[in-house]
Amino acid sequence: MATDLLFSPFRLGRIELRNRVVMAPMTRNRSIGNVPGDIVETYYRQRASAGLIITEGTSPSPNGLGYPRIPGLYNAEQVAGWKRIADAVHAQGGHIFVQLMHTGRASHQDNLPAGAKVIAPSAVALPGEIYVDALGNVAPSVPHAMTAAEIESTIEEYAHSCELAIQAGLDGVELHGANGYLIDQFLNTASNQRTDEWGGSIENRARFAIEIARRCAARIGADRLGIRLSPFGAFNGTQPDAEMEALYAYLAGELGKLHLAYVHVVDHSAMGAPAVPQSVKDTIRKAFGGVYILSGGYDRARAEADLQAGLGELVAFGRPFLANPRLVEKLQSGAELAQPDYGALYTPGEAGYTDYPA
Repeated sequence: MATDLLFSPFRLGRIELRNRVVMAPMTRNRSIGNVPGDIVETYYRQRASAGLIITEGTSPSPNGLGYPRIPGLYNAEQVAGWKRIADAVHAQGGHIFVQLMHTGRASHQDNLPAGAKVIAPSAVALPGEIYVDALGNVAPSVPHAMTAAEIESTIEEYAHSCELAIQAGLDGVELHGANGYLIDQFLNTASNQRTDEWGGSIENRARFAIEIARRCAARIGADRLGIRLSPFGAFNGTQPDAEMEALYAYLAGELGKLHLAYVHVVDHSAMGAPAVPQSVKDTIRKAFGGVYILSGGYDRARAEADLQAGLGELVAFGRPFLANPRLVEKLQSGAELAQPDYGALYTPGEAGYTDYPA
């Protein structure tokens, strides 16, 4: 019997993945002082049999640390932490991209270090609540509308963070352009009400994502850079509009011209979010023209079927990796999957993090 495509090697940019299983980025809130430490290293080392690990969202800037205990990648201590993690994953034969996530308006001032501020395209507060360790769930801070100079400096923060990622020995970077965080806040009319060159038209709303991708690719190589997108998402107050499909067709086409390593499209319909129309996925894939990472509630059978059907080249698994560090081996053997302790997803410490049998 032929080997399943899911477990076959795949060349991604300058690295050879041993299988097509991708560990999806998942926020875990274990980085005390915004520095990934020993238990974060253990967590990723345990899961290194994935073809590619994409890390939890990691801020390129003090301004982007909108949640408690999320890691950053903008200072020497953080670089050292990520280097230990990269070395541990590589020692197990794995590969790892860091996901750069600036939270933008999905933030509270009390979650940020001294001197940092909550920023966004427009001064429109995130709906709902945000968690602060000292306060519990509170209303998000009203963001400061970014000036043109602040937009420029933020783009540069992304590019510098990419350079630090490579210094740390990480294999590459995924730009988090999804789920209502800063890049997506520029894309989405619910959060971007600007009337300058960074808002309004499709081209203007896409400009921030494209300029970040262009500058980051110039610093580290486009073959080390991917991006995650969430068309028709509903997370963090995003809302679809009449131009959404055209926006993503344009954005994917412009990103394709840069020859990025991949595009990774979010579909959270398995978790109750609105489904992303297949026509939109097809449009993005065709316009981008490169490697496409499938995601959204996959099991082995569906992953293999979609790979065989040519719908994508790699498949991201999220929640199954939480309680199954050796998920690839379990998928191959057909073993029953353990279920995660959802109450411990975002708590400090090892419980519900590194204490699952590995």
